[in-house]
Amino acid sequence: MFQINENYLKLPGSYLFSTIGKKVREYSAANPDKELIRLGIGDVTLPLAPAVISALHDAVDEMGNAATFKGYAPDLGYEFLRQAIADNDYKARGANIETDEIFISDGAKSDSGNIGDIFGPDNKVAVCDPVYPVYIDANAMSGRTGDYIESLGKWSKVIYMPCTEATNFAPELPKETPDMIYLCFPNNPTGSTITKDELQKWVDYALKVGAVIIYDAAYEAYISEEDVPHTIYECKGATACAIELRSFSKNAGFTGTRLGFTVVPKELKCNGVSLNSLWARRHGTKFNGAPYIVQKAGAAVYTEEGKKQTKEQVAYYMNNARVIYDGLKSAGYTVSGGVNAPYIWLKTPGMMTSWEFFDYLLDKANVVGTPGSGFGPSGEGYFRLTAFGSYENTVKAMERIKKL
Repeated sequence: MFQINENYLKLPGSYLFSTIGKKVREYSAANPDKELIRLGIGDVTLPLAPAVISALHDAVDEMGNAATFKGYAPDLGYEFLRQAIADNDYKARGANIETDEIFISDGAKSDSGNIGDIFGPDNKVAVCDPVYPVYIDANAMSGRTGDYIESLGKWSKVIYMPCTEATNFAPELPKETPDMIYLCFPNNPTGSTITKDELQKWVDYALKVGAVIIYDAAYEAYISEEDVPHTIYECKGATACAIELRSFSKNAGFTGTRLGFTVVPKELKCNGVSLNSLWARRHGTKFNGAPYIVQKAGAAVYTEEGKKQTKEQVAYYMNNARVIYDGLKSAGYTVSGGVNAPYIWLKTPGMMTSWEFFDYLLDKANVVGTPGSGFGPSGEGYFRLTAFGSYENTVKAMERIKKL
């Protein structure tokens, strides 16, 4: 008789955003006359930039010509895209990342879930709390998290690093020594950031205790403050202890087009074994590469026109973030985030739990957000709104909330 991976049976309920989707569908079915404004999931709404669309069209034409047709992509991704990434995202910021340390994928979510494949099952995992659910769920599926303690909303073997109002929603170095540390800045869901000096402390700590940092920089394009690093490799020694995950979803609107990459420096080793070689082996075995036309579109993001156009899109969303932040503040809410990230993190009013506030906002204002408890126990009593809606809907949502 075949056997299943019983770690899946330990997972509580369904994926957070699947649960939200189900509740919204049920509400819409029961209230077909209600116009819902969705500020929950971090999905973009603006169309792809003209430079990206032009590159897509050109690439499609290439695929229709025998002389320029492309089949399987190189394992790491096309050189033209990896070189553009190395030059613009790293060398331009003083980080010496080479093209063979960059692995093109179909998005940061996939890599967030898959990166654990190259690590042993007994590694101790540390996560920020609240946290992007994929970090926890993927490790639970691999058997690293122990058992789920429903009364606490925690896993027995996970090191939780509370990110609370008292810590300015940033984690503090853990008292228990981890093997794998997940960091995400600008943070999802709280929108918080840390300075380069503060991030350097994490790099120094990881080097000292022999831990690896899995650094999610999916929202780096939204950074507006000078002392906030765009990549962990701005920190001294980071190439010896950190893997970085990046995405084209939020900086260039590729949520439906799908493109991302992971950086695994060759200097990063465990007992003399190169993690770069391990990830290359995993990547080549389990992934056949992002489509050529999508990689061409990704390269267009780094052109002069592409940079200008995607920067305008980021500014559009950050203006939405300002509208939400200011609107909630004027309505009396306690609010953070929205400065270096497209997420606004607010305290739920009164004694409401985050799911009670979700239902209240859905029913009374017809606005969809994300309950903070879905991101971890320290998220209880908080709520996340995203700036990825249209400007018109963002303004309308704030008008509705102010009337509550």
